[in-house]
Amino acid sequence: MSRFERFAAIDWSGARGKRHRGIAIAMAEAGAGAPRLIRPGHVWSRTGVLGWLLDEAARAPTLFGFDISAAPPLLARGDYLPGEPGLPRDAKGFWAYVDSRCEDEDLGAASFLEQAHRRHFYFGAADGVKRDYLHHRACEDAFNATGGGKASTVYDAIGAAQVAKASFSGMRLFHHVDGRVAIWPFDPLPDEGSVVVEIYTRAFIRLAGMNGRKLRSREALNAGLGAFGSDPVAGRRPLSDHETDALIAAAGMRAIAGDPRVWSPAGLTPRIARSEGWTFGVI
Repeated sequence: MSRFERFAAIDWSGARGKRHRGIAIAMAEAGAGAPRLIRPGHVWSRTGVLGWLLDEAARAPTLFGFDISAAPPLLARGDYLPGEPGLPRDAKGFWAYVDSRCEDEDLGAASFLEQAHRRHFYFGAADGVKRDYLHHRACEDAFNATGGGKASTVYDAIGAAQVAKASFSGMRLFHHVDGRVAIWPFDPLPDEGSVVVEIYTRAFIRLAGMNGRKLRSREALNAGLGAFGSDPVAGRRPLSDHETDALIAAAGMRAIAGDPRVWSPAGLTPRIARSEGWTFGVI
């Protein structure tokens, strides 16, 4: 049994602007009840999510999962941004650095990729060969080795998913959460209180035994929820991919949080915990 009373999954966005239709939040209470969307139809800001998280973290022990990469790879390359002198080599220091170099509104990070450190990111064919940018963390190598697909890299800034911008804006949010709510594994798992983790929503879809990368119907979503022992989500309103990702992830987090293996994955060393972090659920 998990010690958490609630499980919140946040499908994140690094898009420009003050409000983002790509953000969705779902909450699952302890037990088997259906996960629910938080403020369905609301167009979130990233600072709004930050305020909501801090309020909810104080209300009850909650496990919050953000669909981002919490840090760039460091072990395989020696630096987060090789060739840039003086940068931190620990994730918390790097979060602070990213936040200090971004003037983007609403915790955005586009300027970090597009201006401050442009040469490290792949935006298209003009940048050369894409495989030269495909660097991964230890947890991504562990996930990829399972045969479940290929996890993205924070250096890939092309495509609709925009994992790079989402992740670097998430690092800014983590910097503002740091010291107020524990962020695992950069902080040790506390005995009580709320915790923030990195998640990968596609991994929960796979864990539920569902084919494909997205759950594009309520029926598919409820089949996946059933695999986690969750009640189905009722209603007829069409759900976006962002909403189904958040709903399946909230139920999946609840299903696995009581398993000691997810908190002590075989590849997680103290150095990785400080510098790269780990995706919750990858064992």
